[in-house]
Amino acid sequence: MRRIELAVRINDADITIIEVGGTAGEYQNAIFLEAARQLKIKHPKDVIFVMVSYLPVPGKLGEMKTKPTQNAVRQMNSYGVHPDFIIARSENSVDKKRKEKIANMCGVLMEHVISAPDVNSIYDVPLNFEKDGLSKEILNFFELKSKQNHLKPWRDMVLKAHSAKGELKIAIVGKYFTTGDYMLSDAYISVIEALKASSIDLGIKLSLDWKDSVVYERDRKQLKELSDYDGILIPGGFGSTGIEGMISTITYAREKKIPYFGLCYGMQLMVIEYARNVLGLSRATSHEIDPSSSTQIITLMHDQKMKLKQKDYGASMRLGAYPCSVAKETLAYRAYKQEKILERHRHRYEVNPEFVGDLEKAGLVFSGKSPDGILMEIAELSQKVHPFFLGTQFHPEFLARPLSPHPLFSEFLRSALKK
Repeated sequence: MRRIELAVRINDADITIIEVGGTAGEYQNAIFLEAARQLKIKHPKDVIFVMVSYLPVPGKLGEMKTKPTQNAVRQMNSYGVHPDFIIARSENSVDKKRKEKIANMCGVLMEHVISAPDVNSIYDVPLNFEKDGLSKEILNFFELKSKQNHLKPWRDMVLKAHSAKGELKIAIVGKYFTTGDYMLSDAYISVIEALKASSIDLGIKLSLDWKDSVVYERDRKQLKELSDYDGILIPGGFGSTGIEGMISTITYAREKKIPYFGLCYGMQLMVIEYARNVLGLSRATSHEIDPSSSTQIITLMHDQKMKLKQKDYGASMRLGAYPCSVAKETLAYRAYKQEKILERHRHRYEVNPEFVGDLEKAGLVFSGKSPDGILMEIAELSQKVHPFFLGTQFHPEFLARPLSPHPLFSEFLRSALKK
């Protein structure tokens, strides 16, 4: 309760949204639901409960069923929590008959049952809510004056997404995708959304495929399938699993002139690959992969060495936004169009300063560096050598937004378009 009230006070927000994730009945949620219940008692006119519930349509029956939602609401009632609004998730829009039934059986106003059908894009969701008047009903509940609707830029963006033409095929090569027989694309959700934001801005349809790097590690012949893609991206990660598969992917992208974009670990592996196959350091590696190696192209940051010795792992990485100087007449500068940028980080390792000079002589360009010139933030190849071969130590996806795509993602897709 204290943390919620503190968040409201610090942010001076008109409305604060608190998500209690999971499913009704999970024991991990009980303490948070109890805090919410007590907040409602403490501030009865300032707290509302919005419950998201799924309404299945069994294929053989073809009828939308409300019983699971009724049971879920009863489960919430047992915690002393009574939903004021119900967001009705389903394949199709919820009809008036079901809304009446949910309202009657669950003790909510009918206009507080909001239809949330499946849509082609997640960006359609707020527009769908507006069709059922969700924001108006929330303002009425809080006895707040109606405010001007500023959704026009959002509507324009969604319209642009629906009218996109052509198709770009991008392969994301990672190692956190597989979960049993399924692919868990949400492991890299911020990267995926950053790509979408740029593709919408460019007016192109995006086709994303998730590739498990372990497959390429076991059988390098499989790399041939990457020639079908317009661009390849390797996102961040940790540990040694699937690393050789990623390095082989980078080699393939570099040699076949396929646009390549590496994020954090994706940049570090890009530098290792270049050191091995161009600089000739066949044993080039990272401290993270082999702490005893004498050819650590990627090494622990100076201030991280003591932290790891002390087993100080909690929130002790290089976190948050840091400035970066971008060199002119580089691919990075062409994207940013400015020399000073601010980007968010999340890492412990960096390009080893001992090897920077040799890497640069071999043709690798460090187009982005920390203001003191010690940390290598962006690595790339000249466009005379490769159409787009660039990696960032930071996470540009963290600053990408649907209405303001990140320039590096946009430049990557422009290059992929040319391919």
